[in-house]
Amino acid sequence: MTTLSETPTHDEELVDADDAKTPEDSDAVDIEEGSDGETGSTRARAPIAWSRVVAYAVLPALALLLALGAGYLKWVVASSDDLARVRAESVRAASEDAVALLSYKADSVEKDLAAARERLTGDFKDAYTELTRQVVIPGAKEKHITAVAKVSAAAPVSVTANHAVVLLYVNQTVTIGEGAPTDTQPVIRVALEKVNGRWLVSHFDPV
Repeated sequence: MTTLSETPTHDEELVDADDAKTPEDSDAVDIEEGSDGETGSTRARAPIAWSRVVAYAVLPALALLLALGAGYLKWVVASSDDLARVRAESVRAASEDAVALLSYKADSVEKDLAAARERLTGDFKDAYTELTRQVVIPGAKEKHITAVAKVSAAAPVSVTANHAVVLLYVNQTVTIGEGAPTDTQPVIRVALEKVNGRWLVSHFDPV
């Protein structure tokens, strides 16, 4: 038979339940509270995702700049190569043209100067043709004149894709009949125009 004193009251049951909680239960509560606190702190800071900024903005921009730089450098190199090629072509053409214009033999003067005329263009071609037919060819035949020209030095003054000016230092040796050769060293400014892929002389002026 149970007496009143042995029957636990409701308050005593609550106390016993609280006492029955283990340390592990308390730790679990603390961990949950700590987790909630950390989540709130993380949301509050909201750090910038620099890796995404670099991946989506900086790297593409850098790649574009590098591509543009490489393209510009390639264009500069190509332009420089083209200009060097044009300079070499124009200097070579001017030198060869000067030798052809100033060289002839008494027994082949018509043929020599006719070939030289094919290297000319514009008004200068007409003027050269008239001069050679009226003066040079008759004089060479009559006095047995022979002329030999060589270019000792040449330098480009200005060069574009279709126009060039070249300065030539020429040595010309003229022999009249049985006489002694006479040497002259004219400096000539030659202007050339590119016509149908060929450099032709448009001006030939002693300096």
